[in-house]
Amino acid sequence: MDDDLQRDRRADLPTRLHAALRTGLPPEALLTDPDVTASYAHDMASFCTAGTPAAVVLPRTVDQVRHVMRTATELRVPVVPQGARTGLSGGANATDGCIVLSLVKMDRILEINPVDRIAVVEPGVVNAVLSRAVAEHGLYYPPDPSSWETCTIGGNIGTASGGLCCVKYGVTAEYVLGLDVVLADGRLLSTGRRTAKGVAGYDLTRLFVGSEGSLGVVVGAVLALRPQPPEQLALAAEFPSAAAACEAVCAIMERGHTPSLLELMDRTTVQAVNRLAHMGLPDTTEALLLCAFDTPDPAADLAAVGELCAAAGATEVVPAADAAESSLLLQARRLSLTALETIKSATMIDDVCVPRTRLAEMLGGTAAIAEKYDLTIGVCAHAGDGNTHPVVCFDHRDEDESRRARESFDEIMALGLALGGTITGEHGVGVLKKEWLARELGPVGLELQRGIKRTFDPLGLLNPGKLF
Repeated sequence: MDDDLQRDRRADLPTRLHAALRTGLPPEALLTDPDVTASYAHDMASFCTAGTPAAVVLPRTVDQVRHVMRTATELRVPVVPQGARTGLSGGANATDGCIVLSLVKMDRILEINPVDRIAVVEPGVVNAVLSRAVAEHGLYYPPDPSSWETCTIGGNIGTASGGLCCVKYGVTAEYVLGLDVVLADGRLLSTGRRTAKGVAGYDLTRLFVGSEGSLGVVVGAVLALRPQPPEQLALAAEFPSAAAACEAVCAIMERGHTPSLLELMDRTTVQAVNRLAHMGLPDTTEALLLCAFDTPDPAADLAAVGELCAAAGATEVVPAADAAESSLLLQARRLSLTALETIKSATMIDDVCVPRTRLAEMLGGTAAIAEKYDLTIGVCAHAGDGNTHPVVCFDHRDEDESRRARESFDEIMALGLALGGTITGEHGVGVLKKEWLARELGPVGLELQRGIKRTFDPLGLLNPGKLF
């Protein structure tokens, strides 16, 4: 009888869950139609399982988020926080029977303060919307993921996103001063500060950044801003080998230059962009290095970098004369992923960061892995950070090729660790890399991180199955 009762209660759980959620939500905030909720089941990652959500909630207020978490705790239902689902690690993927908590409707910019140089925002604010809004005040929000036109600040915080400008301005974590977070049991926690300085207590703010919704639900953020820099000027340098381009990168950084952008594209990526956009890049180009400066005298900085590129073996160095020409030069990098996606029916985008001094070994090793598995793997990289994005192109309908793609992906991560790097520089761990996180952290680090998770989420309801 007890077993029958438990089965009945489990079968009845979705009905009870929907009824309990409705008591604190407006009708439009709760989605229960399976055909609709299925569209919220996963992000953009390949090879990541996704479950079937019991409900999707789109709150507009902090109180509504707190109601969801109280309900989830009472009924022991897992909750998967989501932003725009542009992630590439499965970190926003649903689990069976969960509540998907989509924060995209909490999209207000609450304050822009030019004196304190901060913005106070809700998690659903789109990155590009914030960037344009603060620009009207002569300010600048630097983190700029490639999906900045659609990704949200909450998602950026969850995965500690980076972007093209990180070589000079750093990543999301360096711009999050304070957070409002709804904890697993529905309590509201405020961390951090609005001030320029502050070291009171443990830095819980940085703990939440990059936690992928596993410790709490971010419902507000205080973000640091910078003065708007001058328009950047760029150059493109063509190299006869990836190793030569990496030598130039090391020389640029060793000489103390501070480019606002330093990007690298390998031969596979250059050729893919050529096919897509007919940009006229020479077929002989083995690597293309793009460098930009937003300094008071960018032309002088570009001239100095051009000399370093030539000394490293560049076959051609093309500096832009103005911002319009710079935009044209950088278009190739912006098209990289789109171009690589045209090669095969599916892609796996890796995100391995290594010391700059090992960048050439990372690219050379990746090329060897591509040859070993008979696959096309293009690499575009935030070279100034040592953050590489090997893109494995494969036919998802071909079982053997899919297997080889997954195995090559794992070998690329192993290579990164062997070179003293990390399995993710900006995309997060999610489902895709949780086995590799354990290898990177080691047993002591893993034990402590799991202990932190239990402190914040003792019932294990927040984004289960991710990270660990």
